[in-house]
Amino acid sequence: MVVSGYNVSTVDGMNEPGLVVNAQWLVNSKYPKDDGKTPRMSLSIWPQYFLDNFATVAEAVAHIRANPFHVATGEVPGQTGRLATIHLSLSDATGDSAIMEWVDGKLRIHHDRRYQVMTNEPVFEDQLAIAQYWQQVDGLTFLPGTSRATDRFARASFYINAIPQTDNPRIAAASVFSVIRNASVPYGVSLSDQPNLSTTRWRVVADQKDKLYYFESAISPNVFWVDLKKVDFSAKSGVRTLDLGNNQQIVFSGEVSSRFVAAKPFVFEPAQ
Repeated sequence: MVVSGYNVSTVDGMNEPGLVVNAQWLVNSKYPKDDGKTPRMSLSIWPQYFLDNFATVAEAVAHIRANPFHVATGEVPGQTGRLATIHLSLSDATGDSAIMEWVDGKLRIHHDRRYQVMTNEPVFEDQLAIAQYWQQVDGLTFLPGTSRATDRFARASFYINAIPQTDNPRIAAASVFSVIRNASVPYGVSLSDQPNLSTTRWRVVADQKDKLYYFESAISPNVFWVDLKKVDFSAKSGVRTLDLGNNQQIVFSGEVSSRFVAAKPFVFEPAQ
């Protein structure tokens, strides 16, 4: 089950075993040029590739290291001249995590179950250095408060370990949502000197053990969710979609697996 971006790409999602992939903007991404030898994949399908093929982060990382390929970007739909630049986070039901980034044309993989937070920028290696600095500060006394990705990374890194550590799925989901909201960019806010950082449009929380996938639009009063245990994932079931409307403005509430309707699959944006 995926969230589509511009209806031409996969940007978030969870598969049946509980592997979750999240894509975020990373303006510093630099993808490799076509060398005529290495297999290439469109950036629009890169997150989907992991959801379709792997159950765990360890499987995905081992495969990519043994079978390298390049990704190629293209223009953001409706934004002539602006190339899509993203990095990925992967996590699974065991608690394992990895971050994948293309830096100077090479794939960097940060694989460690201790990695719990990723924001838009800078590259993850620098984010870890930021986290190390803020570990010296009592987060209950002071944390950086701007909408910049570095400050949001520091806040999320502290709060994700300060919230209740519980196996109650309702409390766990609510706690994680509270951290994400604290690290979100308020609606209508943007940074003039960093146009890639702007309003948070939606938030997702994945309960990978109970197979619950929560979604919250920034302009909707309700959280809704899909219980993947109620979804028929057999090949004969076909493709189904839940139309969220322009800017995710259609209001849903509660468990919505029965609200999906048959649809044609969207066409992934080809690489340029």
